[in-house]
Amino acid sequence: MVKFNKFIAGVALFSVLLAACDTDVEHNIAQVAAPEFQTISPESSEVLSLGKHTITLTFDKNIFFASSYIDKLELTGAELVSAEVMGSSNQLIITANFPERDKECTLTIPEGVITGPNKMPVEAMTFTFKTCSLDKNPVNTLTTEAMKVYTFLQENYESKIISGMMANVAWNTEKSEQVYQWTGKYPAINCFDYVHLQSSPSNWIDYSDITPVKNWSDNGGIVSIMWHWNVPVAEGSTSYAFYAENNGFDADKALVEGSWENKVFTADLEKCAGYLKLLKDANIPVLWRPFHEASGGWFWWGKNASSEKAMWIYMFDFFKSKGLNNLIWIWTSQVGDKEWYPGDQYVDIVGCDIYNKTTAECAAQYSQIIKEFGNKIITLSECGSVGKISEQWASGGCWSWFMPWYDNDGAETLHADKAWWEDAMKQSYVITRDKLPSFK
Repeated sequence: MVKFNKFIAGVALFSVLLAACDTDVEHNIAQVAAPEFQTISPESSEVLSLGKHTITLTFDKNIFFASSYIDKLELTGAELVSAEVMGSSNQLIITANFPERDKECTLTIPEGVITGPNKMPVEAMTFTFKTCSLDKNPVNTLTTEAMKVYTFLQENYESKIISGMMANVAWNTEKSEQVYQWTGKYPAINCFDYVHLQSSPSNWIDYSDITPVKNWSDNGGIVSIMWHWNVPVAEGSTSYAFYAENNGFDADKALVEGSWENKVFTADLEKCAGYLKLLKDANIPVLWRPFHEASGGWFWWGKNASSEKAMWIYMFDFFKSKGLNNLIWIWTSQVGDKEWYPGDQYVDIVGCDIYNKTTAECAAQYSQIIKEFGNKIITLSECGSVGKISEQWASGGCWSWFMPWYDNDGAETLHADKAWWEDAMKQSYVITRDKLPSFK
């Protein structure tokens, strides 16, 4: 009986202990509140550039979200690409594409799509974003004719593409004539070059004779001018070059008074302004593209971003002081070089020079540039050996215009051969010279 009673007592004690353990477990589970929203980046109501953006929602504790629930999210005015929580995290990462300007885009996350550690539902949330607008006003008060060109570019951007051709070396329309012989149509734009400024005027080049430019304009064409700026390779040298290699011209000293570089820089600006004024006096608008491909580093003006921006702004202010309000200013990006950008108040159009790239590569560069400079018109300011315009357009490369570089006689690989031009000029959305309105 003693043993039995001891057994009964032991069982009773174990039962009491077990009950005590159960009670402890029941009372020690904390009720975790639903995660509370903390921040969103980019912030709601922020103006976004075009293209893909990562939207990060941060909460006060870890969250749960099934990637398959992306269909339960709503994003008006844009396209959801992905949504996920990376491992154990308090952040929801959403990738979305914002393809159109001037859109108000609303992201809605219904209640319960996101939950906490104990499946407590996160309340419904709504966020609003806006996409950027296209800058409507030029950076300078333009002449009547130049403003008509600027407005034309604005009105046709992303719905049509304008054809253009680079002059053979400097001051002629020979290559545009060749395009006409191939296709029966003239390019809408002919681009000239002040590359021989140091030799003008001479018996072989004289930029004061504006006949080639005026004839092109009088026949309804748009004029573009760039400047391969040749400088002395050393103080007092009679050898000139625009490439940086073996060139002693220091861009950092171009604006330093008293330096030989500054004397060359200011004298050349004065000379160039005089030639541009001849065009202004003839009521000829100019798509003006100086300091191109600066971030590439192969030209003397591409030493660094600070000197390039300073020289750009100095030229802009100097030409403005000379009354050159017939210029529409084009800055050239090499992609991913926004630190070289002079600023929205000094640039009307952003160009890109592309060579030896596939259609997909050209379209990818367009997408990247428009994400960085979506408030500006984007153009294919130079090209050679690239995908056909019809292919680029279909792939989303909606450039304002295209501009193949001229080909040397006998070149083995042409920048743009007859077949390339025939493809371009037969597209209904390609603007040729005969389709241009009058800018007079």
